Amino acid sequence: MVLSDRDIKTAFQNKRIIISPEPDFSVQLGACSVDLRLGNIFRVFEHSKVPFIDPRHPAPASSLMKEVVVQDGESFILQPGDFVLATTMESLSLPDDLLARLEGRSSLGRLGIVVHSTASVFEPGWRGVVVMELGNMGRLPVALYPGMRVCALTFEELSSPADIPVHKKKSAKYVGQTGPLASKISED
Repeated sequence: MVLSDRDIKTAFQNKRIIISPEPDFSVQLGACSVDLRLGNIFRVFEHSKVPFIDPRHPAPASSLMKEVVVQDGESFILQPGDFVLATTMESLSLPDDLLARLEGRSSLGRLGIVVHSTASVFEPGWRGVVVMELGNMGRLPVALYPGMRVCALTFEELSSPADIPVHKKKSAKYVGQTGPLASKISED
């Protein structure tokens, strides 16, 4: 069951869902979602370092990427065909019986911006910053500004609490992240 705006507000009041800093519901609350704002930290691929990415290679993917921090008032220009990791300004904490789904915003989608390529689910028990997989599918560069509403989260209730929520899994690679971490697929 997807939570309605009423249920989302109740979950916030009861501290079942914790988003920090707290969203301004007058602007960020939809009928069944909460908008999150773009952070100022991006992780971009350095294309010319290697001829390809090998997920089985023990070298960390982070060595193929660099961090870009956008200063207040400046923009990050997402070029056509580019792919970057980015964070929201907000971090998220979920209980063991709720999951969150990351959704794109239609207004940015109409400019060619996608906010996730596959990783849309934040499992029950998630704790950490929200990382997006931003891509520009359009033909023109798009300026993205820290603080702009960039994505939305919807929340779904599980039929019962998870036996092993993600924060208790030994194999959880990204729980507690504070920035856009590179892929850790070589740890699989």
